[in-house]
Amino acid sequence: MQTDEQTSYLNENQINLACFDVGGQLFALDVSQVREIVRHQEITPLPMAPPMIEGVIDLRGAVIPVIDLTRLLSGSATEVTTKARIVVLDCDGMVVGLCVEAATDVLSLDANALEDVPELAAQAGYDSVRHVVRRPDESPVMVLSLERILEEVYRSALTIGEGK
Repeated sequence: MQTDEQTSYLNENQINLACFDVGGQLFALDVSQVREIVRHQEITPLPMAPPMIEGVIDLRGAVIPVIDLTRLLSGSATEVTTKARIVVLDCDGMVVGLCVEAATDVLSLDANALEDVPELAAQAGYDSVRHVVRRPDESPVMVLSLERILEEVYRSALTIGEGK
């Protein structure tokens, strides 16, 4: 029989990842950052916003900015189908939505399963992916850094503001 201390230790070594499809590839974020996942809905464009910001949605009285994650990661817009979702996230008190092609799964795994991004990618300045999770007989899951994604959106807004 496990004691509360042993159970707590086991829970500390577990991580839950919310997985979603973006451009045919599987990405994930720590579920602790996910507030909810909602069906794709009409997004109101923001004039002069960076291309990655689709606009805003009204979600139960709160206006939430929505970032097109497919555009951010691959340059093309998210294909909106009946499977498309908006992943509503909370990053240090800032609420933002990520438009994804589909929400797929929640992976519960040992924290030791998180591997570092290959050194070449890290040295080349690619920091949107924080970790990689290898899976037997399946493609790896790329665990995103929400903080880096938001920094990329900020940088793109600065570039537009400077008229570049």
